[in-house]
Amino acid sequence: MSSRPGSKSFPPVAVVGGGVAGLTAARALRERGVPVRIYEVGPQLAGLACSFRDDEGFSFDFGAHFVTNRLAAALGMGAVCRTVQRYGEVVRVGDRFRSYPLGLLASPRHDVSAAVARARALFDATAPQSAAEAFRREYGPAFADEIALPLVEAWSGVAADQLAPSVLQKLPTGIVRTLLMCAVGRLTHRAIAIGYCREQPTSPHVWHVYPEGGTGALCARLAEGLEDVVELQARVERIHVVDGRAVGLRVNGRDVEASAVVSTAPIHVLPRLVEGTDILADFTAFQFRAMTFCNLHLRGRGLLPDVVVWLPERDFRTFRVTEATQSMPWLAPEGKTTLTVDVGCRAGDEWWRLDDAAIVEASLDDVRPLVPDVRERFLGARVLRTPIAYPVFLRDYEAARRRLVDKGTGVDRLLSVGRNGEFDHLLMEDVYYRTLHRVRRLADELCAGGRGFSDREPRASTADAWL
Repeated sequence: MSSRPGSKSFPPVAVVGGGVAGLTAARALRERGVPVRIYEVGPQLAGLACSFRDDEGFSFDFGAHFVTNRLAAALGMGAVCRTVQRYGEVVRVGDRFRSYPLGLLASPRHDVSAAVARARALFDATAPQSAAEAFRREYGPAFADEIALPLVEAWSGVAADQLAPSVLQKLPTGIVRTLLMCAVGRLTHRAIAIGYCREQPTSPHVWHVYPEGGTGALCARLAEGLEDVVELQARVERIHVVDGRAVGLRVNGRDVEASAVVSTAPIHVLPRLVEGTDILADFTAFQFRAMTFCNLHLRGRGLLPDVVVWLPERDFRTFRVTEATQSMPWLAPEGKTTLTVDVGCRAGDEWWRLDDAAIVEASLDDVRPLVPDVRERFLGARVLRTPIAYPVFLRDYEAARRRLVDKGTGVDRLLSVGRNGEFDHLLMEDVYYRTLHRVRRLADELCAGGRGFSDREPRASTADAWL
């Protein structure tokens, strides 16, 4: 049952999902001669990594995707990517905008509060029990309560005392290093990737780029040579597990044999697909934050004080407004721009059920304090929705989440990969390298004819140690 000359003679590995993670997995398997089959439920590949371009010349992605020159080079796409020359973030505090990170350090009251909190932590050996405790201990109550925690709560939709302290671990750390990289970026006119890569080291030689054709072009490149193993509109109804090992699927009503299964399905869905074990049952409780992205097309450019504006004030429905054209001017026609207004919600709630026109009206109202004449500049809008924008790290299931991180699914030859499959705040480069490393180990195990496969093993200090 080989998929090409020279491939191994065992049933194909079934890859569930044809986005970045699924296509990366399939390519890695093929490179090692392992037969593979991709099952994508939609009518096309790319998943949430798709891009849009309308008749007016406005381009936008499904949310924010950060692509590095390192990832582009790994995919052989460096020549078709444009360098992002600048990227900046500001936080609105009262009527002022403070830059990240330097501007946020300029408040004596916040600095004193942080210093006192750090000093007290030296004499308190107990671990914080919630995100609220962790943020107050790390940054001081003043900054935490006025800026950090309101943003975390708006983004997650949950009170900070219900969130696990591991939320803090997902934020970029190291102020001195961040300032240094920002300085390098200004000198080189490149948006250095700071805090967007964990599998590979941060470096002044790694910066943000944007591929011609949008982020969907990355999936198109990954899919090259895999056309014969892709099955579209293929709904996976069951993943069969026998004696603790994944052995096949039911797809569109038919059963297919598999030597292993690589799933990119959201982790809380995976237990409902798996039959033959209940070891994944705890994962059904995991929650994702739903989001609406309202892309407002406007006359003018440079309407925001920087590329990203964070809004911790509870008067705003949104917590973040982005003007991507300040970094990537090619995303809009000359003399025009797009402001993306992010609003968190729950799938099925009142905001989720609003029609596009109502969301646009609410978004214009939210943007007006930032751009007073936004309605006079308004040209049109496009609203996008996703029920699975971000994983929410609740305290209630933190132990189960840690088990997923440390031990994987617990089912032999069943990998759960990608942002949704790993229930982690992964950006595109990390999705690529993490999937690549894990699937290569699976391929080596299959080719060696081993009897068992561990989804996790002790991690090296950086991804370079795996290569």
